[in-house]
Order: sequence, then structure tokens, then C-alpha cells
Amino acid sequence: MPRPTARVLTLLELLQSGGTRTTAELADRLGVEGRTVRRYVDQLIDLDVPVESVRGRYGGYRLAPGYRLPPLMLSDDEALAVLLGLVVGRRAGLPRTERAASETASAKIRRVLPKRTARRLDTLLDALAFTDQADDADIPDSEVLLTIADAVRHGRPVSIHYTDRDGRRSERTLHAYGVVAHAGRWYVTGKDAGIDEDRTFRLDRITDARTLPGTFEAPPATDPVQRVLSGFATAPYRHEVTLRINATVGQIRAHLPASVARLEEYEPVTGEAGPGERWMRVELRAERLDWLPPVLASLDRPFVIERPEELRALVTTLADRLASSARRP
Repeated sequence: MPRPTARVLTLLELLQSGGTRTTAELADRLGVEGRTVRRYVDQLIDLDVPVESVRGRYGGYRLAPGYRLPPLMLSDDEALAVLLGLVVGRRAGLPRTERAASETASAKIRRVLPKRTARRLDTLLDALAFTDQADDADIPDSEVLLTIADAVRHGRPVSIHYTDRDGRRSERTLHAYGVVAHAGRWYVTGKDAGIDEDRTFRLDRITDARTLPGTFEAPPATDPVQRVLSGFATAPYRHEVTLRINATVGQIRAHLPASVARLEEYEPVTGEAGPGERWMRVELRAERLDWLPPVLASLDRPFVIERPEELRALVTTLADRLASSARRP
């Protein structure tokens, strides 16, 4: 490749990294004079690459956002990272339109990958497994997702048509605080203005979203992720479970994450615990209880079941079965 052409491509790569680059900085990186940099910029503009000139003390050159993307130059590792991100995005539940775009983008990059890099990618994908993958029924509509995301960014109320898990349909006005992707599903959390209470909605159950006039301010220190996880822990389920566990928060959270259980410190009454022992009260809700005894066994810490009685019976049954198996010759 002729040296000037190589420098023009290097200039493009520098501009693609983002921000404004001064003429002096670009000249130093390219090993040329400032007027040569300006000539290289003119060549990029002739190729329809949208380069902007920025005036002022900190002026220079930058790439302007535009409909036509400039040619991308990726190193092998960068191309590998992009492809892996596209694969993970599809498995995690991209909206339908973006999922199709992800597949075509992957195909374009794969076609130009060097054989060695392609083999590295195939090796990684063969070894990669996902604990859960999004079902088509759980994937939100792209327009709904983009409308709500825009409402979050600009603090605008949004009207949504929602279908709950029992099939009941309703129209609500939502002050959306944030969009959260969790375990293969997408959620929006915010205040339901009609009842003036915080709520979390699954995006795939929203069939229409429309921005409304006006603005709102989210409460200070709003953490959408924590709101969604806390919502899971307090949602109505068939069984309400209360335990006392002699363990640290970290030990308990390794088996019962925030999306499953709420924790609070428990102060034992006199004689109930030994000196220096730290107990936590654990509250959770579940549709089924059969998964909980093995979790308590794997936690391997002293615990007390406050409720329900069904859980006590399940734990006793598991203990008897383990003891019986251990006694076999």
C-alpha cells in the first residue's frame, strides 16, 4: 500500500476512536506536517467520509454523525469482540428487528475475517453455553423499546397498553425510570401515574407505547436495576418463606440473590445464639418450595425455619433421604 494511502487510513482510524483530534495531535501521530493533515482530511471528505472541522482553542477534526457510516477498520481482536457481542445479544433476547440486523452484521464481518480469527471465534462459540436463552415470546417490540428508552432519557410520560400474566389488558400512564435486561427478558420500571405507585412491567407484554406531553423528574438516587430486583423479591407468589440463617450477607447472597430474597439483620434473644454469632432474617416468595431444601443444604450454615410448615417437612424429608443414602454400604 502506498505510504500516503496508509496514512489516510490511519487518520480515519484515529478519528473513528471518537472525540475531537487537534491538527497538531494528528500530525504527530501520522509523522507529517499540519498542512498534510488538512490534505488527508480533504481526501476523506472526497470519499464521502463525514469529517467535521471544529474551530476554537480546542478545535481540530472529528467524525460527524451521519446516515452513511464511514468504512470501519477493526483489528482481529476488535472484530472478534464485536462478533461475540452480537452472538451474546441474540442469545440474551434482542428485539426482533435488531436481532435480524445482528445476524446480517455478523454475516458481513464473518465474510472478511482472516481464517485464523474465524477459527478462534468458532472455537469460542463451541465452548460457550448459556444457562438461559430468551424465548421468542419474551422478546419486546423494537418500537416499544425505543419509545420507552427515549421517554426515560428525556423524562417524558408515556402511555402504554399492557397485558398482565392473567391476560388482563389495561392502558397506563408511566413515568419510566429505566430499562433493565435481566435473565433473558426486558423490563421497564417507574411510577404508574394512575395509582401513584412504583411498578415494573415486562416489555414484551407492552403492545403499544406513545410519548405524552409534559415532563417529570425521577426520584433522587434512582437505581432501576435495584428496583427491578426488589420487585422480584416482593412479587406475590403462592408461598411466603421466612428463615433465620447464621451466615454473612455474602454467604447467603451466593445462594439467594437479591432477585430472590430480602435480607435484614436479626438480633437473637438471650440464649438463642452463641457469642459473636451473626444471624440474618431471610424473606422470600415462591410458587414452589421443592428447590429450597437443596439450597439450604448447600449453604451449609445453621438455619431456622419460621414459616411455612410445608418447607419444614420438605427439609426433613431431604435430610432423611441423605442420611439413608449415607448409611448404605
